[in-house]
Amino acid sequence: MANERFEMVAKTFQGLEDVLAEELRALGAENVEPGKRMVSFEGDLETLYRANLSCRTAIRILKPIYKFIARNTDELYEYAKEFDWGKLLSPSSTFSIDTVAYSDEFTHSRFVTYRVKDAIVDWFKDRYGDDVRPGVRLQDADVMINVHIAGDRVTLSLDSSGESLHKRGYRVAQTEAPINEVLAAGIILKSGWRGECPLVDPMCGSGTFLIEAALIAANINPGVYRKHFSFENWHDFDAELFDRLYNDDSNEKDFDFKIYGSDISPKAIEIAMKNIKSAGVGRMIELETKPLSAWTDAPENGVLITNPPYGERISSDDMEGLYELIGNKLKNVFKGYHAWIIGYHDEYFHRIGLAPSLKMPILNGALECELREYIIFEGDYKHFRSQGGRLREIDEEETRFEPFRDRKKRDFRKDRDARREFLHDDDRRKPMRDRRKPGEERPFREKRAERRENRAKEPRNKLEERYRPGGKRFGDKDTHGFDREKRGFDKEKHGFDRDSRFDREKRGFEKDRRGFDRDKRGFDKEKRSFDRDSRFDRDRRDSGKERRGFSEKPAPSENPLAVRRNPEALKSITGKQPSLPAMRQRKGKEE
Repeated sequence: MANERFEMVAKTFQGLEDVLAEELRALGAENVEPGKRMVSFEGDLETLYRANLSCRTAIRILKPIYKFIARNTDELYEYAKEFDWGKLLSPSSTFSIDTVAYSDEFTHSRFVTYRVKDAIVDWFKDRYGDDVRPGVRLQDADVMINVHIAGDRVTLSLDSSGESLHKRGYRVAQTEAPINEVLAAGIILKSGWRGECPLVDPMCGSGTFLIEAALIAANINPGVYRKHFSFENWHDFDAELFDRLYNDDSNEKDFDFKIYGSDISPKAIEIAMKNIKSAGVGRMIELETKPLSAWTDAPENGVLITNPPYGERISSDDMEGLYELIGNKLKNVFKGYHAWIIGYHDEYFHRIGLAPSLKMPILNGALECELREYIIFEGDYKHFRSQGGRLREIDEEETRFEPFRDRKKRDFRKDRDARREFLHDDDRRKPMRDRRKPGEERPFREKRAERRENRAKEPRNKLEERYRPGGKRFGDKDTHGFDREKRGFDKEKHGFDRDSRFDREKRGFEKDRRGFDRDKRGFDKEKRSFDRDSRFDRDRRDSGKERRGFSEKPAPSENPLAVRRNPEALKSITGKQPSLPAMRQRKGKEE
């Protein structure tokens, strides 16, 4: 029984699917297939236990138990009730249901939960009586059932994890808006760091990056801190196998470097110290209260991973200045580093002032963030390339988030083919509307054919009479001015002609009424002071300047030094028009 192989699904954050797939392959899982926020794989009971204990980027591990196709809640109830729930539950057990639905038919996940709950309870009532049934418990239930609906495909699974796997068990305190442990581990694994050099987080907060890095460097299973998994309540739980896996520390290793963390907040450092002590990794981490501006040196050839404020839940008095400081410290203090920074706003990223070598879209809670890598090298880029260095190409396709749900752009052919592959051979059932005798016509097709025949004979109501060809709406020129032959309005009645959309004589305003002249395409100069050659009348413009005390002609200057630049003043002194070369008007080339 323990060696029986079955299908499993590991849930994760969008953007971490590839890292989780690598972890599962390393555990010996088979047929590993990454999907969207999940990875499907196959294995036995030992694989399921190892996945819960060892996977750093998994949120929960599910074991599918029943699949079917349902198009409404009644079918959902009927199919769910057909499953043998006695294999998993007893009348004294408790269960809970978690529903995730991406469907046009099932738009209310809570109602789906109620219908599946009713099916389970009614299954027991039909066999043991009205008063015999398992209890429903929202938290700490004996058996946790996951309902996943995609379109009309329904999967019922057992949740083997219980609480989300990001709740490692070592966190005893936290700062405001700490980064999720699964996300922190995923970012470290995406960076390629496995403990072969120092790691620095200069804005460490409650120390999540530091602790997850220490667990990776020493190859400590993150699940060893947890007190309970949901699979421990299953009928087929193998306690001896689980204890052997839980106590196996043969793969742990020594870490020859240090992990450095700092924060400007003494309170954050105090919280980080408590969490580090709880995790038992204090020997690998050096912690101090220090602002980013105080960093003047760093260990050589390390990796920097940090999660600065986004300006959302946590903010700084000067967000732009903070990111400029990050860029300044990267260029001057952390030379030779690979820096990985997760952020939310592009405008703040630009303030760093460095070109990223890699961009990765990643979800941090509900925020569509971006993880960027910066390779900090000394000298210019030409020298960096001459030494064999190279920046990775940014794939624009990989930097875009796929929408969570896009109903309008769904490929229905692919959806149909996927639905055919969805059911196992022994679980395959025909939908209700397909359960008919060979050659029997579908009722809705007969009704549709009958309607077509009736419409062909005569109109069924006044609305069709009005719109049918030859009716009042078409061909009646006097009613609406619409001529069917010309496909345009009557020129005499509406000014509309087939050759021209509007009557050219009526298209422009009359000159006498509005001052609009069709030939000039402008207002009449005499009436509105508008001329085709000049936007405004120059005479009127000058007169306005005179009224306001302005004039284009300069007033005579009393300054003798300015006389030679003022032709009017010069004329008053000499009594004749000046003929200096400097006063000559230039036209074309100089003479």
